[in-house]
Amino acid sequence: MDGYGADAIEAWLTGTLLPGWLARIHDPAQPGFPDLVEADGMVVRSEMRSTLVTARLSYVFSHAHLLGVPGALEAARHGMDFLWTRCRRPDGRFSHRCTPEGEPVDAKSDFYDLAFVLFALGWHARASAEPVWLDRAEEVMSFIETDLAHPAGGFAEDTLGALPRRQNPHMHLLEACHALAQSSGDGRWLDRAEALVQLMQAYMLDHRTGSLGEFFDEDWRLAAGLPGQVREPGHHYEWTWLLHHHDGLTGTTRARDAARTLYAFAGRHHCEGTVHPVVNEIGPDGAIIDGAALLWPQTEYLKALVARIEFEGDAEAASRLDPHLALMFERFVDRKTGLWTNRIDAAGESVVAQVPVRVLYHLLLALAEVVRVKRLIAAKT
Repeated sequence: MDGYGADAIEAWLTGTLLPGWLARIHDPAQPGFPDLVEADGMVVRSEMRSTLVTARLSYVFSHAHLLGVPGALEAARHGMDFLWTRCRRPDGRFSHRCTPEGEPVDAKSDFYDLAFVLFALGWHARASAEPVWLDRAEEVMSFIETDLAHPAGGFAEDTLGALPRRQNPHMHLLEACHALAQSSGDGRWLDRAEALVQLMQAYMLDHRTGSLGEFFDEDWRLAAGLPGQVREPGHHYEWTWLLHHHDGLTGTTRARDAARTLYAFAGRHHCEGTVHPVVNEIGPDGAIIDGAALLWPQTEYLKALVARIEFEGDAEAASRLDPHLALMFERFVDRKTGLWTNRIDAAGESVVAQVPVRVLYHLLLALAEVVRVKRLIAAKT
């Protein structure tokens, strides 16, 4: 990849990253997609499939098709077929994990999984131009709104009522509602998105510190002990992007203050001094809890930067964008293969381990957003 211009990044996405992963993990003779590959890219064979990975990879290949990658639509259809006929059981519920034949291994229906099922349905409806996927999204959302609705607001973690409750699946449901609103033009999805934004502002945003709580009890009080202290900068940046886009889709500014608050909190504890990775966890006072750095928070920082550029005209964010792209490719992502190091430890050393394919969702979406906003700004100048 020659530099970090929009054309160079898109050429890398469509010429290296996506074709490489398509060849690596799409096998028409094998049901679904694998969860892991080795550090050298060899698939880790397993007799287990997950709704989460199937949904995320179905999104990836749907998006890849829209970017013009040959064979991507077939891979997306392969994933969506497995999602709807194996992960989804005859009773209409989705298993958390199943065998390649669709036999439940972990039969609970998980809210986080279902948010990504909806996200995949929205993107696949757009890629395939088949309205049936929008009808199926309404079916899944109906299940969430009836079987997982929580009396204290929002939704339960799963059909077993697991605790603690988390902000994270609600965040991804917001993302899915946005995708479905854009694919369908149906205003009900934006109404649902608005309710989720209001829920976040009421319960998940710690107004005292300007930070985002992660773990909660039944009634949206921060969880006891260390879990209630955890703040993930990556999620602050992810919400920043989502909240700005929510305002863009609804034509309002109701979410702007919360977006600014979350971005400012994460920035105070990440952006000081030289360019460095976004760490995994800090406390509400900014103290490091987990000083290691995964790949996905780096991608969410990129999305927050481009949202700040697009919606706030933020020159400082613009100045940080290419340096963080450079850091991500130098420390995490192999330009030649499209593989990545998923974790750098607190001492700054790369951790060689199996690669979770689900992270491809983060990498593709972030770089596609970088390309889109770079072109948007170039067209205005």
